[in-house]
Amino acid sequence: MKLIVGNKNYSSWSLRPWLLMTHAEIPFEEIALSFNDPNFKARVGQYSAAGKVPVLVDGDLVVWDTLAIVEYLAEKYPQRNVWPKDTAARARARSICAEMHSSFGAMRSAMPMNCELKLNWMPLDRAVQRDVARVLSIWSDCRTRFGQTGPFLFGHFTAADAYYAPVVRRFLGFSVELPRLCAEYVATIDTLPAMRKWVDAALREHDFLEIDEPYRTHDA
Repeated sequence: MKLIVGNKNYSSWSLRPWLLMTHAEIPFEEIALSFNDPNFKARVGQYSAAGKVPVLVDGDLVVWDTLAIVEYLAEKYPQRNVWPKDTAARARARSICAEMHSSFGAMRSAMPMNCELKLNWMPLDRAVQRDVARVLSIWSDCRTRFGQTGPFLFGHFTAADAYYAPVVRRFLGFSVELPRLCAEYVATIDTLPAMRKWVDAALREHDFLEIDEPYRTHDA
């Protein structure tokens, strides 16, 4: 299989299936495209008419959109436990992934994922505060109700952890103050070997999006 991804420093959507596949040891070839490439849309278009990353290519089959990719992987590799085995836990995991997929617009806008970023905590407007509070509530609830068997949201690593991994990077980059249970979860994801592999590669890119980083100089 091939997984087409964007810049590791910025592409939160690409991180999700990449982290899931890497941690679960699902073999794939990575094809990395730069958002700064003037032909980016055309290059992605070689794989998917949607023109967005990530894209999963499995032979003649093309799957785009992170939720579709996750479900495809869950069906193709049932032994990898992409979703929790317990029915209630699985339903909750799918629900929080769908919520992340469609919501949290204020947080996404004000706190973009940037693996290089490290800012001191700053006051956030009410809409962003609500998004942050909702994420912390989700994490606390899942860890309390379903996480007794391990350090992840549902005990073992699942698609839900991959889906919220970009939020971990956002919270670390913007130094969000966290309650103990959530701070422990952030540390768990941040120190995951697959996550460190992604971040290390992101720090080596030096392929900056000026529109997202007006404070950066060209010789940084």
